[in-house]
Amino acid sequence: MITWMQRHRKYLVITIWISTIAFIGAGFVGWGQYSYGNKSGAVAKVGDVSITAAELQRSYSNIFNQYNQLFQGKFDEKQAKQFGLQRQALHQLVNQALILNLANSYGLIVTDTELLNVIKSQPSFGKDGTFSKSIYEETLKQNHLTIKEYEELMRKDLLIQKTLYLLASGTKPIEEKTFESALGVSDKINYKVLTPNMITLTANDAELKAFWEKHQKEFKTEPSYEVAYVTQAHQSVSPSEKEISDYYDMNRQLLKDTSGKVLSLADAKGQIIAALSDKATEKESLRLYIDYKKGALKSGIVAQKATITASSSPFSPELTKEILTLDDQKPYLKPRKNGNEYIIVKLEKMNPARTKTFEEAKTDVSALYLNEAKKTKLQELAQNSYKTFTGTTSDFVTHADGAKLAGLSSTEGSEFLTKLFTSKQKQGFVTLESGNVIIYNVLEQKLLQDKTIADENTVLKLKGSLLDQGLIKALESKYPVEIYVEGI
Repeated sequence: MITWMQRHRKYLVITIWISTIAFIGAGFVGWGQYSYGNKSGAVAKVGDVSITAAELQRSYSNIFNQYNQLFQGKFDEKQAKQFGLQRQALHQLVNQALILNLANSYGLIVTDTELLNVIKSQPSFGKDGTFSKSIYEETLKQNHLTIKEYEELMRKDLLIQKTLYLLASGTKPIEEKTFESALGVSDKINYKVLTPNMITLTANDAELKAFWEKHQKEFKTEPSYEVAYVTQAHQSVSPSEKEISDYYDMNRQLLKDTSGKVLSLADAKGQIIAALSDKATEKESLRLYIDYKKGALKSGIVAQKATITASSSPFSPELTKEILTLDDQKPYLKPRKNGNEYIIVKLEKMNPARTKTFEEAKTDVSALYLNEAKKTKLQELAQNSYKTFTGTTSDFVTHADGAKLAGLSSTEGSEFLTKLFTSKQKQGFVTLESGNVIIYNVLEQKLLQDKTIADENTVLKLKGSLLDQGLIKALESKYPVEIYVEGI
């Protein structure tokens, strides 16, 4: 079944983003500071499925990189906040968790054979069209993923695909004809964008404290980890010409220039020496790791101390993520590369999360309270003004003309028009994912002379989107969603 799904993937209606494969080759982007609800750093729980901080980091990083490509490398954290990427990342994971709960309830699984077939089919892991285990391992290592971690992610994503495939619905001629007519409609609208910045609010301590008392379980300190660590310094080696040549023969497909062309032995020599030096450093770090575990560090080697949390750490985000998985049963982290060195970490003490006092949480409480209050006021403003407002008048637009609406990004415009063309209201308002609200009045409507042809794939996407929305709503009523992360 998985093989068929991969071959016919373009026909499957999947509105929940599948991100594991997209993560390969993408840069890592972190997000802001949050507080977590349990020892493992879970940011949410949906039914029986927990969502970890690492998953939220990965989801945020994937979405950020996708936006950055659209903006040709000029997308930054300020824009990410404006687009609500944090909320999008968590929303994506919640939807995926809802589907996983459904899959688990029906006993669906992804077999080892299905998983292996999909991994072997990925071009990133092949050489001359053939799967290479060494390239597979090296690619994951370069992306800071272990084989176990990647395969768990792949298994989860394939299970979501399998579940949605079983629920997918085909199209009927009457549906294609109906969509063809709908897609041929264009509207001239008058609209106005309302943003939370239009609302000015203040809150006194009494209001904030009352809000905190109702929501205090949402305001927690982060779990902190007291660790000790030792470092293996970089080892420089002078390999023989044969060692260099042997390494080149074994790894030539990984030795490429910026254009992706395989380097010659002469051009790759510097990279090879650096790689062999790194290998020697890693070998020494494994000896150091054994000594550290035995409590037999050599004279002069003293372990350094640090206290870290998910949002505050002297280490890289990738290394921090791994340290946060340590516990009393597994207190040591095997050597991990840190710049040109290798580091071995030992967990000495874990301080679990606790509920913040009002004074500790006051800043976060104020931000969340005002954010919620602004949303409410913005809805009230839209409700009271959508019948009498004066705004911008558009040309005739179809559902595909999101980029043509002044004052809106193409993403916001597309979201607005999608909701507008599924609404029966001549006047009204639409709330966007970004938190902005658009009030509108449809001035005129006409059928295009050259109607948009609704092919099977287009109808599948639109029909599937509606079915998926209904599915998610049904699952939300069945599986409770608990959010532990603040500020989203």
